[in-house]
Amino acid sequence: ENIICGGIDTGHFISVFEIRPGIIKTDMTLSVKDKYDAFIADGLVPEGRWGEPDDVAQVASMLALNPMPYTVGQIFDVDGGLHFHSF
Repeated sequence: ENIICGGIDTGHFISVFEIRPGIIKTDMTLSVKDKYDAFIADGLVPEGRWGEPDDVAQVASMLALNPMPYTVGQIFDVDGGLHFHSF
């Protein structure tokens, strides 16, 4: 099926994915660093560390290569396991 944009058939199919970053170490999270360091140390993130911008970039780069042509609309949690309630 083709994407129709503004009533014009573009002739292209565009896969749409959602990337959900977890606790990512950036300038924006610097003000809460001590708070989240403690949460991570207490086991909030099973991976046991802050996420890095490169963790998110690697997923975006992989998706840009279209390695899963029959996959559409998937959600990719890039959060070190934060979204799991427990193991």
